[in-house]
Amino acid sequence: MKEIYLAGGCFWGLEEYFSQIEGVLETRVGYANGQVETTSYQLLKQTDHAETVLVRYESETISLREILLYYFRVIDPFSINQQGPDRGRQYRTGIYYVDEADLADIQTVMADQETLMGRGPLAVEVEALRHFINAEDYHQDYLKKNPGGYCHIDVSQSQIPLIDAKAYPKPSDEELRARLSPEEYAVTQESATERPFSNAFWDSEEAGIYVDITTGEPLFLSTDKFDSGCGWPSFTRPISKEVALYVQDLSHGMNRIEVRSRAGQAHLGHVFDDGPHDKGGLRYCINSAALRFIPRDQMAEAGYGGFLTLLGAE
Repeated sequence: MKEIYLAGGCFWGLEEYFSQIEGVLETRVGYANGQVETTSYQLLKQTDHAETVLVRYESETISLREILLYYFRVIDPFSINQQGPDRGRQYRTGIYYVDEADLADIQTVMADQETLMGRGPLAVEVEALRHFINAEDYHQDYLKKNPGGYCHIDVSQSQIPLIDAKAYPKPSDEELRARLSPEEYAVTQESATERPFSNAFWDSEEAGIYVDITTGEPLFLSTDKFDSGCGWPSFTRPISKEVALYVQDLSHGMNRIEVRSRAGQAHLGHVFDDGPHDKGGLRYCINSAALRFIPRDQMAEAGYGGFLTLLGAE
């Protein structure tokens, strides 16, 4: 049994999120890495403690790397002293360790995240734990006691299997040219756009998962696909936020947001704000040529069985 202490904004949601992840044995909220050895909720601004969650886990079931990847799934690692609408030093992000041997793994994950996101240094402090004080009883398991309570974290993200970019390395350009069709290569590597209404998946309604054609990284579920009338596959969201990267695209005299895959850096398409309002209002307009589709009955054999429950009953 091991433990790590994580600060990620309001600790109510972060605690509930981690309590639902397989391999996590115990969670507890408290205040960490302040200036003195004691504090209270009312004194946080004075003592500079961060709202923090103790995560005690079974290391044979879930690794520290996996714990940290779940952590990065629900925080904004570039936001300084703010997560969601909560502002102040007590809402800063931080990874606080008690075992010096954990530091190398933490630094590796931090470096991986910086490389993948490509936006410079992360605003996540990494320090040895000091001055951890248990929060008041009414803060413990707050969202279990108050299911309708405030939470800036999407707790349901705990139910989505972890997607580690290192498991989906990008092939060499030579391999991609040999494996992809000319159109697939042009779309994914040269940001081309296929023709609407004459591509593989624009009107497909089959249940299954859509993955990056270059790496196999999971990207979209059929349950999030809808008919937008644009002639390309449209989705309301990716499987999880970390699998998509966003780049401003000023080509063709337009100002658009390009969507790329995280691990393969492949051009997928664009995202617009004219999607279904009851499902978040976004429309991910994606090229079929950037996707490989795996039907429901083939997902387990192809290594995507963990995502079957997200498709619901047949």
